[in-house]
Amino acid sequence: MQHDEVIWQVIRHNHCSFMAKITTGNFCRNPYNITGVCNRSSCPLANSRYATIRDHDGVFYLYMKTIERAHKPNELWERVKLPRNYEKALEIIDKHLMYWPKFLVHKTKQRLTKMTQMRIRMRKLALKTREKIMTTPRKEIKRESRREKKAETAAELDKSIEKELLERLNGGLYGDIHNILPNYFNKILDENELQAVSDEDEVEPEIEYVQGYDDLEEEDDIEDFRWFCY
Repeated sequence: MQHDEVIWQVIRHNHCSFMAKITTGNFCRNPYNITGVCNRSSCPLANSRYATIRDHDGVFYLYMKTIERAHKPNELWERVKLPRNYEKALEIIDKHLMYWPKFLVHKTKQRLTKMTQMRIRMRKLALKTREKIMTTPRKEIKRESRREKKAETAAELDKSIEKELLERLNGGLYGDIHNILPNYFNKILDENELQAVSDEDEVEPEIEYVQGYDDLEEEDDIEDFRWFCY
């Protein structure tokens, strides 16, 4: 037969895998612990009659354990789904824990209150737009800065070479041989072609004179032919 006091003395003074000892006190890692503190009244193992609140994907459940189901470990806990309405959830707790110890009833309601407040806070934080802080390694920052400096130096060098070649080409230094660097040469040719096309668009169109009675005579002949057909 289960004896709560014997179980508590064993797990308290010998060994308990759920106990966490730190400087501020002893805490319990058991998910069914109603307070999270390791003491006699809050221990779910050393109390044959126990109740707590658990969260499953945003849904709260009231878990209850009694001594009558101690011989059936797979059915040890009985759970009841709590509604999202806080007041109705308190009513269900009062209904199922009517004759239970006042300590368990009070701690169960207190846990439900804290979990409800936490859920409301999580919803507000999810709806609120917050800046995402991204950390970058120091080596990666230095590597990217070196690459940027090299790219800027290469771009400035290309521009200076292009400018100098264009000046030499316009000055007639190369004579009839222009295709020294094909990339720059083709780029300059494309720019000159675009400039020539734009210059042609700016030229005023020529005025032409044509005879304007031929079309009218043809239309009169067509109308006469229609009257003839009728």
